[in-house]
Amino acid sequence: MTILPGSVGTLSASDDIEHAIAPEPGRTALLKDMLFGQASTIFAFSVVVIFLLVAILAPWLAPYDPLAQSILSINKQPSWAHWLGTDQFGRDVLSRMIHGSRNSLLFGLISPALAAFFGTILGVTAGYFGGVIDRVISRVVDLLLAFPELLLAIMIAAVLGGAFWNIIAVITVAFVPGFARVARASTLAVKQEPYIEAAVAVGLRTPTIIIRHVIPNIAAPILVLMTLWVASAIRLEASLSFLGIGTRAPNPSWGNIIRDGLNNLFGSPWPIIAAGFAITCVVLSFNLMGDAVRDVLDPETTR
Repeated sequence: MTILPGSVGTLSASDDIEHAIAPEPGRTALLKDMLFGQASTIFAFSVVVIFLLVAILAPWLAPYDPLAQSILSINKQPSWAHWLGTDQFGRDVLSRMIHGSRNSLLFGLISPALAAFFGTILGVTAGYFGGVIDRVISRVVDLLLAFPELLLAIMIAAVLGGAFWNIIAVITVAFVPGFARVARASTLAVKQEPYIEAAVAVGLRTPTIIIRHVIPNIAAPILVLMTLWVASAIRLEASLSFLGIGTRAPNPSWGNIIRDGLNNLFGSPWPIIAAGFAITCVVLSFNLMGDAVRDVLDPETTR
C-alpha cells in the first residue's frame, strides 16, 4: 500500500512483513556495537590500544636505556629528568616500565593463542572420535586440571628455566587443559547436528568435516575464552617473574619490576606503584573486553 504525501496512515502489512524478515545484524556489527556502545568497553579498548602502542614504540618512547645503571642516580624521586624516579641501581623506572610492557604483553597475547590452538586440536580430536582416544586425552586433561595454573606453571618453569620461549611454553601448557575441555564439550554437541551426519553420509573425509564444519561452529566459545585468558596470562607471567622464574633479570617485565621494588620498598616505592598500576589497568581492560565479546557471541545473552 502506498501512502500519499500529506496523508495520515499506518504501515502496510507488506511493510510489517519486510521488517519481520529483515536480516539480523552480523557478528561483526554486533561486536562493534558492543565494544563501542558502552563507555566501559570504549575505555578498555582505548587502554589496550595505548599499551600496545607503547610496547611497539618502546625503543623510541623510552627516555633512557632500561638496563643502564648509575651510582649517582640511586633511589631518586620523580622529577622532570626521571618521571617515575629511579630504582636501587639507578635505572630509570619509566624506561623499564615501557620496555617491560613488551614482555608482559607478548606473553599475554602469544600464550593464549597457542593454548587455544593446541587445546582445540586435543578437544576436537577427543570429542569427535570418542572411544579410547577420548578417554586417554580426557584423563591427561583431568590430570593437568588437578593442579592450579600457577602451581603447574611454577613446576614447569623450574625445570625449563626462564628463557622467553620457555615461559611461553609454560603458560601455554597451563592453559591448554581449559581450552581442550571447552572444545571437547562443544564438539560433542556439534557432532550430533544433522549437517554433520549429512556430511558423513555424502562421503566427506574426516579432516574436511572437522575443518569445514566442526571448528567454525565451535569457534565462538574458544574465542571468548582466549580473550578472557589474555588477562590471566599477563597476571601469570607477572607472578612467575615476581618469583624469579619468569623473565630473567636484568631484562625488565612488570613482574620483576615489582620484585625489585619490593626489595627496595623504603628506598623507592615507585617501581611497585607503576608496575602494579599498569598490570591492574591492562588486566581490567582485557577482562572488560572479554566480557563484551562473550555477550556478543553467547546466544543466551545476545539481544
